[in-house]
Amino acid sequence: MTVWLKILLILILGGILSTLGDRLGSKVGKARLSIFKLRPKSTAVLITVFTGSIISAISFATMIVFDRDLRIGLFQLEDIREKIIDSEKELKKLEKNLYAFRSGNVVISSGQTLVTKTVKLNKNSDIKKFIESILQKANLYAFNLLKTNQSTYRRILLVRKDDIEKLENKIADNRSWVVRIKSAGNILRGENYVYAFPEVTLNKIITRKGEVIALENISLSDSDAESISKKINLLIASTLAEVRRRGSLSSELQVNANQINNLGKYLVNQKKGDFQIIARAVDNNQSADKVSVSLELKSLEGIIKKKN
Repeated sequence: MTVWLKILLILILGGILSTLGDRLGSKVGKARLSIFKLRPKSTAVLITVFTGSIISAISFATMIVFDRDLRIGLFQLEDIREKIIDSEKELKKLEKNLYAFRSGNVVISSGQTLVTKTVKLNKNSDIKKFIESILQKANLYAFNLLKTNQSTYRRILLVRKDDIEKLENKIADNRSWVVRIKSAGNILRGENYVYAFPEVTLNKIITRKGEVIALENISLSDSDAESISKKINLLIASTLAEVRRRGSLSSELQVNANQINNLGKYLVNQKKGDFQIIARAVDNNQSADKVSVSLELKSLEGIIKKKN
């Protein structure tokens, strides 16, 4: 029963009962009846009060009969509240136990990439075959992480059907895409299944060969070995942040460790002078590539003199 229908029912019922009560009161007044040895006027008032009580009782009873929510609210509300409180306590307890369990021996983290594949399909390409191939590779990778000594290879990767359909529609054109299959949650060693989802990103040029990606200025007159090391680390972090901003999917850079060490040693030995450390792209890189950078050193003294 809708709210408006309930209101209409109360109005109709109240009108009918109030009319009956008014007529009854009028007849009692005209008949000059006396109840409990009361005066006729007092008797009429008593009848009117009684009639009003009957109207309220009938209205209330009618609403209880026709309104299930009202019946539950009146007679079962406290029990429901207690059950809700108990359920919330049980849920919190379950969440704590589940969190403790899920944070145990985690071998696959939530959001971890299981496989990455760059694809550019044409009209004659078999999309379903490509998707099945990448799912098999993700399944093999996940299985090798989860397996125990008793495990035999089987399909453990579960991906929603609608996610696969969206993937098919996304990569159906002739553009270049990066497809990644990622874990949907933390997975512990020995578990039976891995829930995963595909993530699709348009593959594009991130850096071009020889391009300066980031740079840092350093003055050796007020720098020691520690501050020089921090400057180099800051440059590498800035470079990674820049390529990620451009759309790189890689979480790290390829930098020659010997080049970093030699650069640091050279600056420490110089002890004075103003320099610029430059991070330059080694090759053309796309979204899925790990960006390779080389570090170069440039003296700022000649530049400063020219400006002056």
